[in-house]
Amino acid sequence: MKAMILAAGRGERMRPLTDDTPKPLLRVGGRCLIEWQLLRLVAAGFDEVVINHAWLGAQIEHHIGDGSAFGARVSYSAEAEALETLGGIVQALPLLGDQPFVVVSADIYTDYDYRRLVPVVQRLASQSDAALAHLVLTDNPPWHARGDMALVDGRIRLDGERLNYGNIGVFHPRLFAGLARGKKLKLFPWAYGFLDQPGITGEHFHGAWFNVGTPAQLAELDLLLQTGTKT
Repeated sequence: MKAMILAAGRGERMRPLTDDTPKPLLRVGGRCLIEWQLLRLVAAGFDEVVINHAWLGAQIEHHIGDGSAFGARVSYSAEAEALETLGGIVQALPLLGDQPFVVVSADIYTDYDYRRLVPVVQRLASQSDAALAHLVLTDNPPWHARGDMALVDGRIRLDGERLNYGNIGVFHPRLFAGLARGKKLKLFPWAYGFLDQPGITGEHFHGAWFNVGTPAQLAELDLLLQTGTKT
């Protein structure tokens, strides 16, 4: 099964740490951020992994290599300039194939069990054209109190109490049909055009989830992982 790790962002809010090191290679709890994601994906059976990169991407390729050290087969989607989330996915479609795939961000840390997505991938692969995506939502962090979308009876909705999109999802490639490669495209607000369709499902994850956006957040997470004590 295939997965994509989004790793092309510049990490402006993480400067100066990202001036010389790509954000996915910053370390927390003794591992690089991207390693946590890669190892958990592989443990769940997603061992064919596409990683996109732009800023200092050669460092990511050097560190991860072909993925064999992590039990994965890794390929790379290089971007001359970061194409944002949607643009990065579209650019990587030739590497991802024609079956549903998982997409996660390199700059989150979570104990979400990616094995939960195996039956989701299988369902999206076998069902009708209406089955296009499954999104993992979390409680709204303080910096995003308004959330992104609602969840009603396992279905994504635009109306209702909104939750945060946790940067974890399963997508069918046909969802991106007609979008041109090589363009900078944001996932939102584009995604609002399809989220209210019957085939878009989701789940509310209540476990550990951190969006690592600033040096302070990185240090806080590192302390938590190293000592079990959150500041």
